[in-house]
Amino acid sequence: MSSRIDGDKSGQVPSGVRRILRGPRPESVPGLVGTAVTIVGLLDIAAGVFPRFRHSRIHAVTEVLPGSLGPFAAALSISAGVLLLLLAHGLKRRKRRAWRAAVVLLPAGAVAQFTYRHSIAGVVIAALLLALLLRHQREFKALPDPRSRWKALANFVLMSAGSIGLGLVIVNSHPGRVIGRPGIYEQITHVVYGLFGFEGPVDYAGRVSWTVGYSLGALGMLTALTTIYLALRPEHPAARLTADDEAKLRELLARHGGRDSLGHFALRRDKAVVFSPSGKAAVTYRVVSGVMLASGDPIGDVEAWPGAIERFMEEAKAHSWTPAVMGCSETGGEVWTRETGLDALELGDEAIVDVKDFSLTGRAMRNVRQMVKRIERNGYTTKVRRVADLTEEELEQVRGAAEAWRGTDTERGFSMALGRVGDPEDGDCIIATAHRTEEGDTSPFGDLKAIQHFVPWGKDGMSLELMRRDRAADPGMNELLIVASLEAAPSLGIERVSLNFAMFRSALARGEKIGAGPVLRMWRNLLVFLSRWFQIESLYKFNAKFRPRWEPRFVVFRSTGDLPRIGFAAMQAEGFVTLALPRLFAARRRPKPVRDCAHAHLQPAAPAKAPEREVQAA
Repeated sequence: MSSRIDGDKSGQVPSGVRRILRGPRPESVPGLVGTAVTIVGLLDIAAGVFPRFRHSRIHAVTEVLPGSLGPFAAALSISAGVLLLLLAHGLKRRKRRAWRAAVVLLPAGAVAQFTYRHSIAGVVIAALLLALLLRHQREFKALPDPRSRWKALANFVLMSAGSIGLGLVIVNSHPGRVIGRPGIYEQITHVVYGLFGFEGPVDYAGRVSWTVGYSLGALGMLTALTTIYLALRPEHPAARLTADDEAKLRELLARHGGRDSLGHFALRRDKAVVFSPSGKAAVTYRVVSGVMLASGDPIGDVEAWPGAIERFMEEAKAHSWTPAVMGCSETGGEVWTRETGLDALELGDEAIVDVKDFSLTGRAMRNVRQMVKRIERNGYTTKVRRVADLTEEELEQVRGAAEAWRGTDTERGFSMALGRVGDPEDGDCIIATAHRTEEGDTSPFGDLKAIQHFVPWGKDGMSLELMRRDRAADPGMNELLIVASLEAAPSLGIERVSLNFAMFRSALARGEKIGAGPVLRMWRNLLVFLSRWFQIESLYKFNAKFRPRWEPRFVVFRSTGDLPRIGFAAMQAEGFVTLALPRLFAARRRPKPVRDCAHAHLQPAAPAKAPEREVQAA
């Protein structure tokens, strides 16, 4: 019996061999091919640029890689390397067009290998990569990203800068063949001339001049071709809320808007939306740098949330976007993680004030009470009204002031900001204003000195969306208007008010208590240090003045490795990082926030509720 069993074992193929024969798992092929193409591209560029590299041992490896056409064709090697690098990212993201380009480029490289070098190994490597692409072509189904022709201009700027930098390396890679001692100006001039196909002022001995000239010309050709392609390809504009989508969202908010204080922010018109099959729930999102960024909880009936979440994940998979959710509640985080297998991390806490429990009396409210009384004695008055109750003239004044008092060139906010004030469709929003009449006041906005804008949170709540004030007004405008809004809330049918979002509040609060461990204290000290730029601690202390209750908010993500990318995309969406080309001819420069030793005008870190709000820390 033992002999028979041994005989059976001897006839079996070892599991390791079977795994090799089966090849890589289908889901790992895009990353594998993308990495291989990246390595090939870098080696091809190095082989075309550096003479010593072409005669080194590692060059023996590069000569059998697809796309490398031999040392006599440095220009073609550089071109192939750049194209492969441009292609690699699309392959990793499973883009269908990148797959099509690779299927064409790999055979072309293999033919060139065999024609110019009679390299069988090069053909074999190209064939293996091509076989992987053809066998697993179903893995490359990602649709194109939203795009516009502005990317052609961005490509021209970036490729030109990269070509000039690489061109300087090429010009200086033959120090023993340079005639004379050209300076940096002559070198840059030579590179620029070479990109356009002309001879520059730098001269070389032997045939090196031809190698450098062809290499620079190839870089210039690549810059021109990629720019022309991006300029002429059809646009895929980013999705926006249609009037029909907005109407459906408003219906869902009318029935279920009281569940999440961030629900009304789903009506931002620069977001897209996916609905559940039943239409009873929806998820709004924006795509930023390949990240499909949702915010808050899904809108609508909780029982229909899984359907909307499934549609969201299908859309992310179809385009190979990285799914992420910023600022969802604990209930929302539980549903997201249960339905998708994603992970969640506590991001911070939202400050919520229950109107019936709010009072200026007591020692804890002493600072706020004294500040409000002092401002009122200085002649300031307040008004708290629905947007529908303001006249058109008053709305124009508020809009103009909100624009003029913005402290940044770009409008900030995404996950917890509406991005508009006084829209006719937002008549149930609430605006609080501060006024003071002054002799000789030349302000174009009359006696208006500060603005706060609240959006509905169901039928009995409101959520602070924006705070702006005149720089010349007295400090404490924000405290004055928050107190005025809380005191006026009962007459407006408001029972709860959501203020700001404080990032990492629990770490700050626990880290300053007696008995906090060294790790927690170190984390708190880091947050305090970062507050010099992002005002994390100051925003938390400002919120704490009003004695709120704290509700945790979470970020939902796929893997820990995605967090840096998600964080960068969130900062772009919130307006803290701008990748747009600089404005060369701005109509005017916005004033920088004024700081004094007693009161600082602070801007919260992304993601924070209404990043445009300016908070005064007393």
